Amino acid sequence: MRDLLEDKRPAEIAGFCRAYFQNLAVSLYEILIESDQLESSADWRFELEGENYLQEALGLGRGAILFSPHLGNFFFYYWYFSTRYPCLAVVTAGSRELRPIYQLYHDMGCRGLDYDEASPMELWKTLSGHLRDNGVVLLLGDFWRRSFPKTTFFGRVSRSPNGTAALAFANQVPVIPFYGWRTKGFKHRLVLEPSRLLYERYPKNQRIEATGELNTFLETTIRRVPSQWFYWFNIHERWEEPGVIS
Repeated sequence: MRDLLEDKRPAEIAGFCRAYFQNLAVSLYEILIESDQLESSADWRFELEGENYLQEALGLGRGAILFSPHLGNFFFYYWYFSTRYPCLAVVTAGSRELRPIYQLYHDMGCRGLDYDEASPMELWKTLSGHLRDNGVVLLLGDFWRRSFPKTTFFGRVSRSPNGTAALAFANQVPVIPFYGWRTKGFKHRLVLEPSRLLYERYPKNQRIEATGELNTFLETTIRRVPSQWFYWFNIHERWEEPGVIS
């Protein structure tokens, strides 16, 4: 945090670190204990802002991509949207510790594809077909793999998935930046921003540039609520030597 939140004082950084572990503990409690109460508690638990942007996007009839970081309790947020819209997500459920949680939410109606098990062709065909059926795809853009193309993140050379840009270009699908965070106790606020029509503003060969724009959204959002971003624990693995991004 000290490296990336250079405008924050040491006391603020220390507070963010304490709050980070608190949010992890509360989120785990919610996921394991309170999941069976979600239907009865949704009205007071979630405050949704900007749903009109998603409805407008679906009005075009080409589906919509919700693009988000792993912020707050992202399991809960995907469940919430899955109760309101036909949703499909891409997850990484290969971890022995996380798989039971993903299975729990799958059983609750949260459909998803495992990035580490599905072939690239299967991912592409399934997601494209879901969008053609005017469905909603949730893509968490802050995943990291060494095999991803180079881009910038927090002003540093890193690697990011460019599947959001690829799907948006190929299917002319609106991308809706989305984030959620814990406001107090077990209450969460979910915010959808206006659609970004990447396919109108970038040529198809500029996926990296479009992904860079989306990464800027991720950075801005993480800086708003740094203590609730899941991936601080391995952020140091992402950085590469400065060089040409291609």
